Amino acid sequence: MDLKVKVAGIELQNPIILASGTAGYGVELEPFMDLSKLGGISVKGLYPYPREGNPTPRIWEAPCGIINSIGLQGIGMERFAEEYLPELSKQKTAIFINACGEQDEEYFRVAEFFDPYEEVSAIELNLSCPNVREEGNCPALWPDWSYKIVKWTKQSTRKPIIAKLSPNTSSMVEVASACKEAGADALSLVNTYLAMAVDFRTRRSRLSTLFGGLSGPAIKPLSLRAVYQVASSLDIDVIGIGGITRGEDLLEFLLVGAKAVQIGSITLREPAAAIRILNEAVSLMKKEGYNSFKEITGRLNIV
Repeated sequence: MDLKVKVAGIELQNPIILASGTAGYGVELEPFMDLSKLGGISVKGLYPYPREGNPTPRIWEAPCGIINSIGLQGIGMERFAEEYLPELSKQKTAIFINACGEQDEEYFRVAEFFDPYEEVSAIELNLSCPNVREEGNCPALWPDWSYKIVKWTKQSTRKPIIAKLSPNTSSMVEVASACKEAGADALSLVNTYLAMAVDFRTRRSRLSTLFGGLSGPAIKPLSLRAVYQVASSLDIDVIGIGGITRGEDLLEFLLVGAKAVQIGSITLREPAAAIRILNEAVSLMKKEGYNSFKEITGRLNIV
């Protein structure tokens, strides 16, 4: 089979990307799988500076997924470039930098910093984390805010820009359209759904913050809908995210219009899940007589 796909002008050896925030800085997973067999890795979110994140407790297991309020804890762009990027770049896989910002200009600083690094394939703008600002407020809730950050970041780097968007808005297609107009080369859909967990005995939140982000199998049907709505409305590459745990899930996201997918929460429970999911998808494709992922991408039959 021809496993190759193209996203944001980047040719990937297959459509599997490890999702930011669930795979560390990539190298932590080397004992569990051959990273060179992946299409790409989106590393844990990077600010220009180190960040502590939210206080504990900040993760809670839900019936069909997890709720997290990590708050984008990280080591910062310079330490990542010095300590992790040299090792990660030895792998034959695309490296996506997940750029974060407390202030809008910090997104540009991260993109500009990594522009000279040839081993970095693209910049994924994390416009959508619900665990940083109060009540989940983030740029991806607003078309104008998203447009500004994408536009300015596009001017600060030669690398493709991927905007990671939020499901916590009633205007996702409008936000996606604004990002496309601003110059985004692709979109990642979707980040986590705003959620909460409480303990009736203590009458308190089970997280240190009131809200967190829900991911895992519970959000897959919602994420499929979001990918379909955007991919069928706009001419832009989409990377599907949300509750992918098996090969058939991957194929369903491609069917509704995604060009690639990101594997997230399942990696926390099963570190090598991405390779299993890819192998399952390939077996299903062969069984159904397909020779490439391109043959089913965006081919959903609407009756």
